[in-house]
Amino acid sequence: MTAEEAGHHVVSSDAGPLRADAATFIAAARSGDTARFALITERHRRELQVHCYRMLANYEDAQDMTQETFLRAWNKRESFKGDATLRTWLYRIATNVCLDFLEKRDDRAPVPSELPDSEVLYLQPYPDRMLPEDPQESVVVRETIELAFIVAVQHLPPRQRAVFILRDVLGWPASKAADALEVTVASVTSALQRARVTMRERLPGSRLDWRSPTTHELSDDERGVVKSYIEAHERNDLDGLISLLRGDLRFAMLPESGTVVRTAKDAVDGWVSGGLFQRGHDDWRGITTTVNRMPAAALYLRTPGDPEYRLFAIAVLRIVDGKIAELTGFDAAGKPWLDVPPAL
Repeated sequence: MTAEEAGHHVVSSDAGPLRADAATFIAAARSGDTARFALITERHRRELQVHCYRMLANYEDAQDMTQETFLRAWNKRESFKGDATLRTWLYRIATNVCLDFLEKRDDRAPVPSELPDSEVLYLQPYPDRMLPEDPQESVVVRETIELAFIVAVQHLPPRQRAVFILRDVLGWPASKAADALEVTVASVTSALQRARVTMRERLPGSRLDWRSPTTHELSDDERGVVKSYIEAHERNDLDGLISLLRGDLRFAMLPESGTVVRTAKDAVDGWVSGGLFQRGHDDWRGITTTVNRMPAAALYLRTPGDPEYRLFAIAVLRIVDGKIAELTGFDAAGKPWLDVPPAL
């Protein structure tokens, strides 16, 4: 059964000037023209990097594996015969590059499904400016790039993860996914069934529509909540901050371990006991931004004697009915790729 038959929305397809691409690529491969090769393959960089990010949940790793994909493609260029599209061939390489990476990294084992609050410590936010510009891709990318989706995928074993992404996100038929992974169609079908069960368990009921097209624009409600969240920091208004949080807030601060809490009160108590909003950590500024197509606040702290506000953290928010239901904080220092100013 194809993704379309299962009712899954296909993010992107092999539509476009594929025959010309393939012929041009083969000519470049045979000539050994590295500049021409780079020009042809570079147009696929953003979508391949998003694919690697879905597999790995880490922006920096996704960058590295995308670069490894292009290197491996160059080294294997003679193997491209034009039987599949160039795009398909590159996705196949990228998928196997990520699987090889996961096989070598003990710290990237699937998150145990029996631990509902387990953290994905290597999770990083994805800057929106690096998402694909293709309209068909961007229409649905929010639901398959949001943090809840990316974290849920990390509960899948690597091969299931690859099958799920190829089949239910990219919309590949089973035979195409089986060919990419060098397994049988029956293996792909079995892996997909198991992966779908896990994903339904991991994503809250309200999120099961991730397959449907959605706009990637933030709503006025979301923008208003982020603005209020920043202003509460700037006023050191703990009551105002608490009023923005749902009582059953889920909060985590990455890459620190053991920070998952399940109530707004515990979160705020933890911030205060950790020194935030205390003397020396009470001079805040913030700007509204987005990462992973989600509302976010870049928070800046000015410490005594420092003339500038320094980037402190990125708070990524999931907002439900005007309240913050999930807050994932990321250490933002030393990450210029987040595309926010390092200081104000």
